[in-house]
Amino acid sequence: MINIDQAFISPAKLNLFLHITGRRDDGYHELQTVFQFIDLADYLRFSLRQDTEIKRLTDLGFSAEQDLMVKAAKLLQREANISAGVDISIEKNIPMGGGLGGGSSNAATCLLVLNELWQCGLSKPELADLGLSLGADVPVFIYGHAAWAEGVGEKIQPVNPPENWFLVLSPQIHVSTVKVFTHSALTRNSHTIKIRPLDEEAAWQHCRNDCEAVVRQEYAHIDKALQELSKYAPAKLTGTGACIFAAFADEASAVAAQNKLDTYKDVSSFVVKGVNQSPLHEQMDIA
Repeated sequence: MINIDQAFISPAKLNLFLHITGRRDDGYHELQTVFQFIDLADYLRFSLRQDTEIKRLTDLGFSAEQDLMVKAAKLLQREANISAGVDISIEKNIPMGGGLGGGSSNAATCLLVLNELWQCGLSKPELADLGLSLGADVPVFIYGHAAWAEGVGEKIQPVNPPENWFLVLSPQIHVSTVKVFTHSALTRNSHTIKIRPLDEEAAWQHCRNDCEAVVRQEYAHIDKALQELSKYAPAKLTGTGACIFAAFADEASAVAAQNKLDTYKDVSSFVVKGVNQSPLHEQMDIA
């Protein structure tokens, strides 16, 4: 049994690259990407209730009804026919709306933890199916391993990219995912690539993010941040942004680059380690 008194890890992710290979009739885009976790995380706490209410105790600046972790808890409660409730609190460290997967990770952490606390007995594939209805990124957090993803992001296979150190910049700006994916200049015909080379050292660095050109065109602040970070290492957008990142061979090199960027206004930065196994799965001892 898990210890309910502990704070549960909800890790962030990077898209090491993002290729858009087509557009479906329903408007969704076909893509290829690799997700890797980083050791930046939110921390969730759960307190079981005597009634069936699900409440978020932390004020995040938007309604609980819009919160993916609350939606995840309600979905699991309904699908598993659970007559129990929960209070959820969160220490928020992952920038919201930055392309680091915080909302999807929070939802996955809720599904995995409450599946144990409520003794639902659902398997990871069953939880992943529930998570997919909340967002395309949720299943990778459920399975808990760095992954190659195709389709709209739901077809995933485990991979082991190098666990580099990253300098991540978070410009204080909101990028509209809808605006990016509906933009007339978005590349939608990238050639598909094979999964095998992506386990090799630095192979993913030769890939790109097809959203980046549009984001740079529409958001000058992010374009400037990419230019600045590129002075020290090849910089890329994660997801549709606004966060950008660059890989370094060791922590000291990443910190050195970060120190040179300290005077860059309106951008927060952090040095993190790439990890291929979700720290939540290690914490909960999930195979």
